[in-house]
Amino acid sequence: MIYRDFKDLKLSMLGFGTMRLPLKEDQSIDEDLVAEMTDYALSHGVNYIDTAWPYMNNRSEALMGRVLQKYPRDSYYLATKYPGHMIADTYNPADIFERQLKKLQTDYFDFYLLHNVYENSIQVYKDPRWGIIDYFIEQKKQGQIRHLGFSCHGDIPLLKQFLDEYGDEMEFCQIQMNYLDWTLQKADEKYAILKERGIPVWVMEPLRGGKLATLDDASMDILHGFRPEADAASFGFRWLHQFDNVTMVLSGMSDMTQMQANIATFDHLDPLSAEEDAAVMAIAEGMKDSVPCTACRYCCDGCPMGLDIPDLLHKYNQLKGGSGSTIAMQLDAFPEDKLPSACIGCGACAAVCPQRIDIPGALADFTEQLNKLPRWADICKARAEAEKKARAEENA
Repeated sequence: MIYRDFKDLKLSMLGFGTMRLPLKEDQSIDEDLVAEMTDYALSHGVNYIDTAWPYMNNRSEALMGRVLQKYPRDSYYLATKYPGHMIADTYNPADIFERQLKKLQTDYFDFYLLHNVYENSIQVYKDPRWGIIDYFIEQKKQGQIRHLGFSCHGDIPLLKQFLDEYGDEMEFCQIQMNYLDWTLQKADEKYAILKERGIPVWVMEPLRGGKLATLDDASMDILHGFRPEADAASFGFRWLHQFDNVTMVLSGMSDMTQMQANIATFDHLDPLSAEEDAAVMAIAEGMKDSVPCTACRYCCDGCPMGLDIPDLLHKYNQLKGGSGSTIAMQLDAFPEDKLPSACIGCGACAAVCPQRIDIPGALADFTEQLNKLPRWADICKARAEAEKKARAEENA
């Protein structure tokens, strides 16, 4: 197992993420299989277990609390998160934190994260009515949190803003990073910002939710030209081996085969060769269906609605690349008159675009695609209902 240094700890570079646990036919979690997978992971060098309040409809934490009871508490590092990204009427960090300790049957968390700091949730985390960040800083002082960090699906300005205000308190940052999102979601820029500020990177979605684990035949033919027996997932993981500021790679493994294959890939450091790296980046480019905006901003001066057109087109490209939920969350923070639906189709932008992009057409399609996605508020409402059900089961 590859280990990376974090302060005085040695963390397995591969972490067991529990967001996509195996299910039975009736859609309940297969707890016996989770226990087998956990045993295999810990016995093969994985020492980092990651969960969160909303994972598996609010059941992941309690289940992992039961599964982990057979192991000495100092034989693994446990991470969970505060759900400040979930839209709610009120927020009570102390109540959530105490219930997480109870569900996970522990006295402390080795790693604790502010879950998904993005354009909307930053206001929740900063709101003095809830005192969220101050509360968790205090829990760190009290020893119930060993290391405090945050995950982020926000864009570059949001990441910089949060780091400017709270970077001194944050010991690590979890971002979505893979060879497709390296440019599509500007993970390259986010990684550079975090490295410059001395903040280690935790990687989520290393295979883009499985998108990079099931490539088309033509792409696999290219990769098999380098390693005939290798699967697509191993190339995605090995791509991450090259980054010295990546400390943790979280994989949401949902069966034993995935667990065994991923542990084998992290058996030793084996970054892609220059030729392999060029191949996967070319595959990533082929997966994009992007408008060719270069962010020259010629379109902005004449827009009667004052839209940030390059930013909207960047988000449109991400949506076309399969990042719909992330984009829907980010746009929740936009005022109505700055959304793509605010475009009046006058064409002033297209007339000056050096790339000859049909900008009004792209923004109209963007609006149409967004309207097909579930609203983040509705997702939060559904999760709140799941939480009510889970709480009733806790008290039963």
